[in-house]
Amino acid sequence: MRDSGCIFCAIATGQADASIVYEDDSVIAFMDLQPVTPGHLLVVPKTHTVGLEDLDEDIGIQIWKVAHQLARALRRSGLRCEGVNLLLADGEAAFQEVFHVHLHVFPRFAGDPFRIDADWRVHERGQLDETAAAVRGGVVALDLGSD
Repeated sequence: MRDSGCIFCAIATGQADASIVYEDDSVIAFMDLQPVTPGHLLVVPKTHTVGLEDLDEDIGIQIWKVAHQLARALRRSGLRCEGVNLLLADGEAAFQEVFHVHLHVFPRFAGDPFRIDADWRVHERGQLDETAAAVRGGVVALDLGSD
């Protein structure tokens, strides 16, 4: 399935230009048009999928496998690459701008422009335990243990 207004669907079907670095039956990877650093890639499912909630698990696995290989390729590419970030924004609050799942893979190096500004302070164990209990409740709701 594809969304006629989605740029990533258009790229996946060859209806829009992209600098493609990898493609298989379920995913495509191409250069980000607004790269954080040279070598910034996007790994995208070919099937239109808005967010992680809708992503087929097998395609999700393939996205991460391809991203892993491309991260290794970046280190061997000759591009400046002292590290690699994998970043997936799921939802508007997480800064997702194109509502088609996509995993960013980009080289990092000392002094590059990418920043994540957050409150990195240590939290108390009680608060962490409460949060862990909430996440475990979500795991139970998904019934992950029954597979």
